[in-house]
Amino acid sequence: MARKTDYFEGFIKLAEYSYNAAKLLDDTLRDFNKDSLQKTMKLMHEIEHTADLEGHEITKKLLKEFITPIEREDIMLLIHKIDDITDCIEDVLLHMYMYNVRVIKEDAIKFSGLILSSCEELIGALKEFKNFKKSKEIRSRIIAVNKIEEEGDNLYTEIVRKLHLTSMNAIDIMTWTIAYNRLEKCCDACEEAANVIESIILKNL
Repeated sequence: MARKTDYFEGFIKLAEYSYNAAKLLDDTLRDFNKDSLQKTMKLMHEIEHTADLEGHEITKKLLKEFITPIEREDIMLLIHKIDDITDCIEDVLLHMYMYNVRVIKEDAIKFSGLILSSCEELIGALKEFKNFKKSKEIRSRIIAVNKIEEEGDNLYTEIVRKLHLTSMNAIDIMTWTIAYNRLEKCCDACEEAANVIESIILKNL
């Protein structure tokens, strides 16, 4: 008999790519060098592209298997939601390049730290996902991702307000309003993936 695909391990692997992207973003913003940004973008795209290939491989196996541990639609949805996280993170770096950002604001680094923490919690939740009926930890991991997203919402509100109160430069305001929006979307994407996990759990109890 052909060995069945371990979709739960596949989810973890995809989330690890998201974490790697978040770590690269966080490291880049903390030690920002506009001259090496193109090189960093290439590294980020390699992470995103490899994650895409992994997602396609899982999908290909899904098409061949008759019995799956959870519904096919849920497997596909979770693959897409985790992929969205990596895409959103790459978008932040692309923005920094396109808008020729030269100096990183401290508030952006606060945001990248939240994204990194959220990806870490998501991996923790996915490691518990396979045995969710017995897990004592998965619920707290999902709640942690939700709390980080809420923290991201609050941070977004305050730093956009601060930007508009303190900066008199229209280009600076536009550049960083969009940047903060893209950073906030990364936290949203993590929460959406966590919510899908929770939804799948409720359907399969």
